[in-house]
Amino acid sequence: MYRYFAKPLLFRLPAETAHHFTFNLLKIPMFSQGLGWWHQFDHPSLKRELFGLTFRNPIGLAAGFDKNAVCYQALHNLGFGFVEIGTVTPEPQAGNPRPRLFRLPSDEALINRMGFNNDGMKRIVRRLENRRRDLIIGGNIGKNKVTPNEDAISDYEKCFHALYEYVDYFTVNVSSPNTPDLRALQDKEPLTRLLRHLQDLNHARSAPKPILLKIAPDLNNDQLDDIIDIVTTLSIDGLIATNTTIDRGGLTTSAATLENIGNGGLSGKPLTGRATEVIFYIHQKSKGRFPIIGVGGIHSAKEAREKLEAGASLIQLYTGFVYQGPQLIKDIKRELVSD
Repeated sequence: MYRYFAKPLLFRLPAETAHHFTFNLLKIPMFSQGLGWWHQFDHPSLKRELFGLTFRNPIGLAAGFDKNAVCYQALHNLGFGFVEIGTVTPEPQAGNPRPRLFRLPSDEALINRMGFNNDGMKRIVRRLENRRRDLIIGGNIGKNKVTPNEDAISDYEKCFHALYEYVDYFTVNVSSPNTPDLRALQDKEPLTRLLRHLQDLNHARSAPKPILLKIAPDLNNDQLDDIIDIVTTLSIDGLIATNTTIDRGGLTTSAATLENIGNGGLSGKPLTGRATEVIFYIHQKSKGRFPIIGVGGIHSAKEAREKLEAGASLIQLYTGFVYQGPQLIKDIKRELVSD
């Protein structure tokens, strides 16, 4: 239904306009419940125990879709086992100028340079105060654009304290290409300082929350080795691999179109292979010492299975969900149950 009716209509709209239109529909309870009923599929074998949490199924929605925690219950109705909100920053910020979200239909991809546009931690917390506890919610946290890297720890700390009572796990985002100099925080020394500080704050709590690190697909093996060392040394709970890429290799979209679009993070099918490679490398090199959530270019049940076979314990969708709709969630569940 989505692929043949809704998608052609939505793809006539500018990408960000279509996103907000879809959200307005999903916020209508009868609509999201009806859509969820149509795509309903559950099975006991889909449950996963990870980080001390029970996931009703291993399929999550990646951060960036429900940035402001306005639609997480409706997304739960569609069949996701968990939803990651954010990226959340301490202060509200508008993000980069529009247009900032672009479709590459021939590549089944998106380019975005949203720039951590969000309502800020205080407003987002208010939307989470009365959340139902039958959906696992992750809080993806970052720094404001105007905060220099040398003060970044303070921004992450503020978000950690604000969201602590309202999310089930945290994701530390230092890998978006759309906030100036943010990826420099992936370097070993600043990343170690940041994660050690958050772990100290976490362990000071009576019930520490799982902390995950989200990494870019553009890291080389030496950098991935550094990540593995940091995660192991600091007992970080796991990795999310991967964020969007700045690479434009192998696209069928014309060079002129790409030049007209400009900078931004690329997601979707072109990332499928690289994301799986990163998952496999980390899983093998670390000897599976920590869980990985696999994300990047999952547009089919087969690609979901490949991520899991490469070493991921859970997966997340984003661009595949945009292109394939909620049927993709059901297809993946059926594939996993068929084992």
